[in-house]
Amino acid sequence: MHKIFKMPFSKVYPLYIQKAERKNRTKQEVDGIILWLTGYDAAGLRQQIEAESDFEAFFSQAPALHPNSSLIKGVVCGVRVEEIDDPLMQKIRYLDKLIDELAEGRAMDKILR
Repeated sequence: MHKIFKMPFSKVYPLYIQKAERKNRTKQEVDGIILWLTGYDAAGLRQQIEAESDFEAFFSQAPALHPNSSLIKGVVCGVRVEEIDDPLMQKIRYLDKLIDELAEGRAMDKILR
């Protein structure tokens, strides 16, 4: 089991926002990406953060992974996201990749395939 699976999502969430804001993107865009990928609504996302759910619970309780998530391709931490075998790790890396694309200045309509 990977250590990140038990890491609280609430500890990483502010880092996603910081990464985006350093590149003049917004918390609303970060939230939009998370909601698109996971199927949570804003209240559901807030509830997961307040409950300090770990990544495993965050993704297992997500209403529905977006059907276009399989279109997310590219490299995160030196690994191609489309080649990751572990389903949970792949979902975490999908989210990382989307946040990276936001920070790189991609348009939201391109990020949200």
